[in-house]
Amino acid sequence: MDFVHHLLTFLHLIGFAALFGGFFTQLKTKTPVVNAAMLHGALTQLVTGILLVGIASGIKDDDFTVNNAKVGVKLVILLVITGLVFAYRKKPALTRGTFFAIGGLTAVNAAIAVFW
Repeated sequence: MDFVHHLLTFLHLIGFAALFGGFFTQLKTKTPVVNAAMLHGALTQLVTGILLVGIASGIKDDDFTVNNAKVGVKLVILLVITGLVFAYRKKPALTRGTFFAIGGLTAVNAAIAVFW
C-alpha cells in the first residue's frame, strides 16, 4: 500500500508541475491560451488527489486523521481551476484576469498543501 501511496503522490506532483509549468509557458505571450499541459495537469491533480484522500481515509490509525476542512478547501479550489481550464481549453485566448486566476489559484492550492 505504501507503493501505491507514493506513486499517487508522485503523479499528483507531476500534475501540479504540468499545470503550473503550462501557466508559466504562457506568461510571455500576448494572448495566453489554455495549453494541453494545463488541462492534463489539472485533471491529473483532481484524480490523484481524490485517490490519495480515499487511501488516507481508509487508514485505521489513532494517531492519523484526514483534515477534511483542508481537503474540502483544496477540492473546491481545484474544481474551480479545472472548470476554468476546461471551459477555456478551445478558446482562442484567455483574458488576463482568467489567466492569472488559474495561476494564482494553483499557487494558493500549493500553499494550502504545504502550510495548513
